[in-house]
Amino acid sequence: MMRERIALFGGSFDPIHRGHATVAKAVAEQIRAAKVIFIPAKCSPLKRLSPHAGDDDRFNMVTLATADDDAFDVSDCELKRPAPSFTIDTVRLFQREYGKETAIHWLLGADSVKDLVHWYKIEELIDECNLTTMLRAGYPPPDFDSYESVWGRDRVAKLKRNAVTTPLIDASSTEVRRRLAAQEDVSDLLHPDVVAYIREHRLYE
Repeated sequence: MMRERIALFGGSFDPIHRGHATVAKAVAEQIRAAKVIFIPAKCSPLKRLSPHAGDDDRFNMVTLATADDDAFDVSDCELKRPAPSFTIDTVRLFQREYGKETAIHWLLGADSVKDLVHWYKIEELIDECNLTTMLRAGYPPPDFDSYESVWGRDRVAKLKRNAVTTPLIDASSTEVRRRLAAQEDVSDLLHPDVVAYIREHRLYE
């Protein structure tokens, strides 16, 4: 019998846009995840700059953007945790919550693979969950084999097995913020409830 699978999708979501939901849905279908849990990050240990919007605002926007889909959920576990927040702590939290019989997948953008060597306890993370790399359609995959001397053949093989191809979405939070600051239309990039929230709270002006 196949183990239940839960996908954890971490990110700054500053703000969350339609591309986030689209790739999350695509991955969930491919790996047959029962649920995708969006986890707004407090502040990545690898990023110097803090998110533009506050913790509460980003959490509220993710909640609004995912409310229409029963397969999506949101957690504020990293926002409540003192910084810096590490992925392995979050994975272990959900593994305890869902039990050993549930397989935990952590969704990872392909451009983040190059930073994995700097992640806290990366070898334990690869061992304890399924780091699932989201490959953008039309783009070459990361060179996982180049890390074999660092993490070993079995870990690299596991990373390659868990790579999935996602739709190519022409959207980014940076572009959303640029449009908002220029008072341009963002209805094609954001959920309408997120647009209303941003306008109401005067975010990204």
